[in-house]
Amino acid sequence: MTDNTEYVQWFRQSSPYINAHRGKTFVIMFDGDALQHPNFDTLVQDIALLNSLGVRLVLVHGARPQIDAVLERLDITSQFHNDLRITDGEALSAVKAAVGMVKADIESRLSVGVPGSPMHGARIRVVSGNFVTAKPLGVINGVDYQHTGEVRRIEHQAISNLLDQQNVVLLSCSGYSPSGEMFNLGVEDVARHAAVSLRADKLVAFGEQDGLSDDDGTPLEDLTCRELESRLTGLSGSQRWHADMALRCVRQGVPRVHLLSYQSDGALLQELFTREGSGTLISQDAYDQLRAANIDDVAGILDLLKPLEEDGILVRRSRELLETEIHRFYVIERDGLITACAALYPYSDDEAELACVAVHSDYRGSNRGQRLLEQLEQEARKRAYKRLFVLTTRTAHWFVEHGFKAGQVSELPQEKQKLYNFQRNSKVFFKSL
Repeated sequence: MTDNTEYVQWFRQSSPYINAHRGKTFVIMFDGDALQHPNFDTLVQDIALLNSLGVRLVLVHGARPQIDAVLERLDITSQFHNDLRITDGEALSAVKAAVGMVKADIESRLSVGVPGSPMHGARIRVVSGNFVTAKPLGVINGVDYQHTGEVRRIEHQAISNLLDQQNVVLLSCSGYSPSGEMFNLGVEDVARHAAVSLRADKLVAFGEQDGLSDDDGTPLEDLTCRELESRLTGLSGSQRWHADMALRCVRQGVPRVHLLSYQSDGALLQELFTREGSGTLISQDAYDQLRAANIDDVAGILDLLKPLEEDGILVRRSRELLETEIHRFYVIERDGLITACAALYPYSDDEAELACVAVHSDYRGSNRGQRLLEQLEQEARKRAYKRLFVLTTRTAHWFVEHGFKAGQVSELPQEKQKLYNFQRNSKVFFKSL
């Protein structure tokens, strides 16, 4: 019964995302290694689910390990320079064979619909074709890359028309020149151009790693372009390629790029239909929006404060009181959920109270409380306040860590002293600005 209850709650919580994603265009990129992983079948099932929910899907696949395997069978050694394959005539034959096999494999997996299978009744129409116009990479520093190329143009209008007809469009890591030559392309290059030219709402890139991590191995949930750029030098291999692609995509107008792992079962659904997500989200601005509260935030703030009030950590506030004081609040919002709040109450020309500092239980341990504190300190300085004070029963150490010093009730403004609740016995802290 408990499992069913949890499932029902999850399904209800996912409904805003289902509504938000319907009719949106997502480009989903996976390299050749993903196709060889046992999780790829479940990833295909999750892609089919997105299609059934009305998401417009463009899939972009790589084929590097498959090309290597064909070359090995043909006893051909492929040359690389700066981690790029030099595609000569023999290698091009291997590219054609491998890309064809991979494309057929993906199409067959998306066609499964036997009774009892997760995709029963899906009836997905997969369309592929010469939608990618390519050009040769040319000679760089004296090295002729021959049939290794780069994207020149994506036939975005033709793709968009197919998406309008509920088709899934499949793009390969290859393209054709106007003269009919075939070129071996980087999967990241195709995915980026497709996402930008289609004005996609998201690009989801699957790699080996579960997004990006900090120097100590802590997963990074979300990064702005500026934050990602500062970390590029510490990345290598496919992580660097994916990060470069994400950075260029967002700067060229794609709102969000998600870096996920194909080794993590259900990563796609978790990233798109839960607040916690999976992997790393890259966006132009911070994913969590810190802003002044408005009247529409009252219900969200009350939900945030309720468990803290029940535990006696915060003083109870009625809806009516909160509505009259909402202009004093700042909030951090994530996908419609108020994850943190704090308020600033002036008591004189020189002094103000920092109050109602709260962070959602699912997001504690992040820097949300610190961000709110910095925002309210900045606001207090703008208003020329000289000092902030705060009353707390449980989080004294946190305020001390952020520059507050213990004080006495007698040091509070007279008006606040009259309101002080000696039964709560809150500790008093001050911070000079």
